[in-house]
Amino acid sequence: MKKFHFLFLIFFFCIATSFSQQTSCGLQISLLTATPGEELYSTFGHSALRVTDSVQGTDIIFNYGTFDFNDPDFYYKFVKGKLLYFVSVDDFENFMYQYQYEKRGITEQVLDLSCSEKNQLYYALIENAKEENKYYKYDFVYDNCTTRLRDIVENENNGNLNIKNIKPYENVSFRNLIHKYLDRGNQYWSKFGIDLVLGTPLDKQITNKETMFLPEYLLKAFDSAQKNGRPLVQQKNELLASQINNDNKPFFTPLVVFSILIILVFVASLAKNKNIQLALTIFDFLFFFICGLIGSFLIFMWIGTEHLTTKNNFNLWWAFPLHTVMAFYILKKNKWVQYYYLFIFLSIVLLLVSWAYLPQQLNIAFLPIAGIILIRSWFISKKNFYGIPSN
Repeated sequence: MKKFHFLFLIFFFCIATSFSQQTSCGLQISLLTATPGEELYSTFGHSALRVTDSVQGTDIIFNYGTFDFNDPDFYYKFVKGKLLYFVSVDDFENFMYQYQYEKRGITEQVLDLSCSEKNQLYYALIENAKEENKYYKYDFVYDNCTTRLRDIVENENNGNLNIKNIKPYENVSFRNLIHKYLDRGNQYWSKFGIDLVLGTPLDKQITNKETMFLPEYLLKAFDSAQKNGRPLVQQKNELLASQINNDNKPFFTPLVVFSILIILVFVASLAKNKNIQLALTIFDFLFFFICGLIGSFLIFMWIGTEHLTTKNNFNLWWAFPLHTVMAFYILKKNKWVQYYYLFIFLSIVLLLVSWAYLPQQLNIAFLPIAGIILIRSWFISKKNFYGIPSN
């Protein structure tokens, strides 16, 4: 979702210090929902709260999607799941300029709140933005810049919001909703990467409230919400129209690339040409070595980080960490090497048979990758196994 640079307005502190002395019925509080952008971080859109005060003459944005990209330990904290996000305050005009530059749309929903409710919500936002309160440990699906807005609006309304069912269908999962956005934005390689790293927690059947981890669904929730028999949204405005065109779909998607590769590998495996067999041996080493490295990374993301959604990853079935070591023994004639690759062959057969019944939805592009492992592990296991030549 949207990232911002550090920017705190000087007049914000003046408002914070004087708030206890003066409350204002000139407040208007709105939810702003930005449409997805072209970059991966913006694929899912963004949410922020706008507070306009006609008495103070201010128009500011409370944004929970800020982090310090200049932190020297940024990548370490990001991978380990320790990256802190924080609440920042921006000027409305600056906010609009950024999205206009990115050609993204913005929808505003003006909330129908009483004077006291507006002041209470505004005060809560100010408290959240203070230095001692503004930081939180970001989680993509459970605690992000959109869920924070959902929670603060709901809490300051004492849980009196009645929200209709906004799930697109029953038994929908986090992964289903994420796929919808990635497919719509033609982010097929990003989808491949997300499906590789994120495990079974992403396949959890989610509740109506949990769908609101995405900005579009928070917008839908507020549209459907009622408070004391009245709609929560008093007015809805399109501030910017999206100008992004996603009609150009790439040809070389992961499925296409790995499908071509498995065909080449299968044909080459049947060839008797020595040069082709030598090339296959090099390919086997690199392929199994990389698969093992991927598996080692998945193990690290499972047990070595604080991410909740990278655990229980069934991609370890084909990205087996031991492949990294066994890649160095491909040419060895030892029986245990042959048994290892025969075991891998049989395990991939079992994976393919149970593919549709796994508790984790595997990316379709992993299918040809598993097929390559199936083919090459079979041919490697045949080499001098019971005296049978490989060709």
